[in-house]
Amino acid sequence: MAVPKRKQSNSRTGMRRAHDGLKARELTLCPHCLHERRVRVAVPTHVVCPECGYYQGRIVMPSSEVAE
Repeated sequence: MAVPKRKQSNSRTGMRRAHDGLKARELTLCPHCLHERRVRVAVPTHVVCPECGYYQGRIVMPSSEVAE
């Protein structure tokens, strides 16, 4: 079994873990809500807007499902 010859330094350990941190979610403003109702709704990317039910310029959820 392979065994390290020397202890890995704290610097190298930190460099290896540099990309392990959590990143903040990307939020975008719903263009339909902003244009039609003048309301600023921040929605995560690639998610249906909970206010109007639009996704990528077309309605995905009817307004009756959005209200619930």
